[in-house]
Amino acid sequence: MAQPVSPLTLQFLSWVSSRPRTYDEAIEAWQSSCPRHTIWEDAFIEGLVQVENGHAQSQCGITLSPRGKAMLAEHKSMLLAPVAET
Repeated sequence: MAQPVSPLTLQFLSWVSSRPRTYDEAIEAWQSSCPRHTIWEDAFIEGLVQVENGHAQSQCGITLSPRGKAMLAEHKSMLLAPVAET
């Protein structure tokens, strides 16, 4: 059975895929000191994103791995679903 995918993980994958992103940009936008919100770190560890080498860290690109692309494609409808009002 596949593990459920968090909406925040899908949001991160969508953010990465929306345009070219640098390593520094991803760290600045998604790094967290909260142990419950480690989206950047979790996606990297799970092999959903990959770092493409540049001449300097700030020039390294972040892209979706094949696994990340597949996950985003499979669950993209979750990003488009309306949020229930309470």
